[in-house]
Amino acid sequence: MPDATTTTIDLSDLDGFWTAPLTQRAAGFAALRESPGIPFYDQPPSPVPEPGAGFYALTRYDEVVEASRTPGVFRSGPGATSVADMPPEWNEFFGSMINTDDPRHARLRRIVSRGFTPRRLADLQDSIERTARTIVGDLLAAGECEGVETVSARLPLATICEMMGIPESHHRFVYDRTNVILGASDPEYVPPGSDMVTALLTAAGELAALVRELGEARRAEPTGDVVSALVNAEIDGEHLTPEELASFFVLLVVAGNETTRNATSWGLQLLTEHPEQRAAWLADPDGVTASAVEEIVRWASPVIYMRRTLSEPAVLGGTELPAGAKTALFYWSANRDPERFADPEAFDVRRSPNPHLGFGGPGPHFCLGAHLARRQLSALFTELLRRAPRVATTGEPRRLRSMFINGITRLPLTADGGPGVLA
Repeated sequence: MPDATTTTIDLSDLDGFWTAPLTQRAAGFAALRESPGIPFYDQPPSPVPEPGAGFYALTRYDEVVEASRTPGVFRSGPGATSVADMPPEWNEFFGSMINTDDPRHARLRRIVSRGFTPRRLADLQDSIERTARTIVGDLLAAGECEGVETVSARLPLATICEMMGIPESHHRFVYDRTNVILGASDPEYVPPGSDMVTALLTAAGELAALVRELGEARRAEPTGDVVSALVNAEIDGEHLTPEELASFFVLLVVAGNETTRNATSWGLQLLTEHPEQRAAWLADPDGVTASAVEEIVRWASPVIYMRRTLSEPAVLGGTELPAGAKTALFYWSANRDPERFADPEAFDVRRSPNPHLGFGGPGPHFCLGAHLARRQLSALFTELLRRAPRVATTGEPRRLRSMFINGITRLPLTADGGPGVLA
């Protein structure tokens, strides 16, 4: 087994490996994929009192897929969103559904999936397209802007809030708190000297208070939104507790907001860096949009990894993994595996096939909102390329300080980057 402490590639180093240029990150993961076995890393610094031992890094596509397809061995219950061992009540609150295993996971997912049926998503299409038109109109009126708040964040935020029945007056409230929950390690969201745990619990508690208010109203008068489905749902003959309702709500507004936002931001950056790909998309929007969206998600890999914990010993990639071992399934690396993708570092809007893991690996935890994200990205980029074909970034993006989310916090943007952005 490779010993990560003897190499210069340290996946535990938030201020080294994870803040380095993406070319260095890609080179590091390439070296790990090419090395035999599965490396083990020490536990990164964590604000929790007992973060536990380190983790094994799964960096190859086939290993990530195999772990995803064997949920009975690679379990989510001990925690899926952090390699640190979180207190059980944290796992329950910050995403009970993704931090559980079957059969409970299946029961919870069936409840939430009522808001993501094909019919429900089709009903949202007019709203998605209308919001996309408004966003592009505002971009054209501004000329130059900060692209994350003006463009990338607005559509997923508006859509998930509409699905949850959150009024527009509360959109900014939700946006700010989801930033803290997924960006607590970034000083832009939790300033230096602040207590990260307090910031996280405060943000989540404020979202929980919002859903309690919404839940009371929906019990009295159901409206057909997701909160109405949640408050009137039963598991094993019992309604969700207020804590379970809050947990669902926090998970859905965070996951439904942040990941599509970051895919959009990376898509804008990629179109700026690759004018020939923009030209190919512009030349055939009907034929290229679907594959271009998949390529943006592959390249961006908004969720860098998910954790799984072994319920029993297993052998993976020639490495013996003991029971209780923590593994990190690095989708960002798997999506660049040359054994699966030709010229993986290239951005190719016509890439086919493209069996990326940008929505997670195959299995019970595949992203529930994948089809919604595809609709949103397709609608927004279609509108952008139709009305603002020379939209471009004007400087380097500010990346989120995180090993979990491949995020962009600020993105200087112009509606007209000039003829040079067109190949």
